Amino acid sequence: MDKTLPACARCPFDMQDRLCQKQEGKAPPFCPTAHREAVIEKARKELEKPEIREFSRQASIQEAECYADREQGYEAVRPQKPRIVEIVEFAHRMGYQRIGLVFCMGLRTEGKAVEGLLAANGFTVISGTCKMGRVSKAELGLRQDQQVRTCRFEAMCNPIAQAMLFNEEQTEFNVMLGLCVGHDSLFLKYAEAPTTIFAVKDRLLGHNPLAAIYTLDTFYRWLKIPRSQE
Repeated sequence: MDKTLPACARCPFDMQDRLCQKQEGKAPPFCPTAHREAVIEKARKELEKPEIREFSRQASIQEAECYADREQGYEAVRPQKPRIVEIVEFAHRMGYQRIGLVFCMGLRTEGKAVEGLLAANGFTVISGTCKMGRVSKAELGLRQDQQVRTCRFEAMCNPIAQAMLFNEEQTEFNVMLGLCVGHDSLFLKYAEAPTTIFAVKDRLLGHNPLAAIYTLDTFYRWLKIPRSQE
């Protein structure tokens, strides 16, 4: 590996001993806190923008309030809120009223439930499923054998249309639920309002992709073998 590239994931020091945690902390040669001062300063300049500063401030307050027993010290803190509650609270903190819910057709049951919860908490919800528009995958140049349904018409996922719909409806905050890898990227690229991820898609692991990471030394040890490139 190139040891000059930023690599926080390979930091060898305990969390509380790192430079990013305290001024006298330790830093490896690839530490961006120690060696990318210009980037850090550029990011701090962005926080001078009132709307960015307030968004970041409220996000940090939300982060802290997700833990109970903070007054007893860091070692005693415990989580107390599921993510759906965090989303509702943060949206209220920011004064948002119009929420966009972007979801995969495969999670339509979950989408209906989340929409109901958001509406019950006073938000106007605009929801858009991935198949909106009924645009054929053939328009992408796909052969039928490259589709999920190999012998019939298949509508493509349409994240750009989902984003443009929400932009037109002037959503203030978007919630993403289970878009495919790549489709989620396109939605984030084209959406004008900030977006939070409620859940990601993992077809095999019940939308819990970290399960493979948690069992990387046992059942999913085969992932350590580099995948062949097709």
